Amino acid sequence: MTEEKNPVVVMETSMGTVKIELFKDKAPISVRNFLSYVKDAYYDGTIFHRVIKNFMVQGGGLDENMQPKKTKFAIKNEATNGLKNVRGTLAMARTAVVDSATSQFFINVVDNAFLDHAGKTPDRFGYAVFGQVIEGMDVVDAIRDVKTGNKAGHQDVPVEPVFINSVKLVE
Repeated sequence: MTEEKNPVVVMETSMGTVKIELFKDKAPISVRNFLSYVKDAYYDGTIFHRVIKNFMVQGGGLDENMQPKKTKFAIKNEATNGLKNVRGTLAMARTAVVDSATSQFFINVVDNAFLDHAGKTPDRFGYAVFGQVIEGMDVVDAIRDVKTGNKAGHQDVPVEPVFINSVKLVE
């Protein structure tokens, strides 16, 4: 029996291409959720709306006017899967509520151990890692270096929008 390979997606951004392996084996709920948004072309035209140079770049939920797109239901947090929030990994963004992730994700640009699962309480539960950049980390680094400011009540917003033009599954 051949081992099923993890799905790979190509994210075309306004700053270049990023190729991402999704850890279906370790984060099946998060990956299924992410791919359902990919299949619907949901991410096309969204932006990286939160960029913090020594932390992470976040996107997948807002348009360039900072308007949230309608999301599907929230999913179970898979932060207990043993994957770490290290540089180059993708994790599900969420609110203070543990099981609140929908479409938004972030790419860790440094090792963020404090985001890893450390306990059952909401403040220690962590953020579920579900993928890893396998090509195009230079693009992610270019995104992390953009100038940011405040916009529509949000902080750390790129002054010039950084678009996610498309995310496609590599067949």
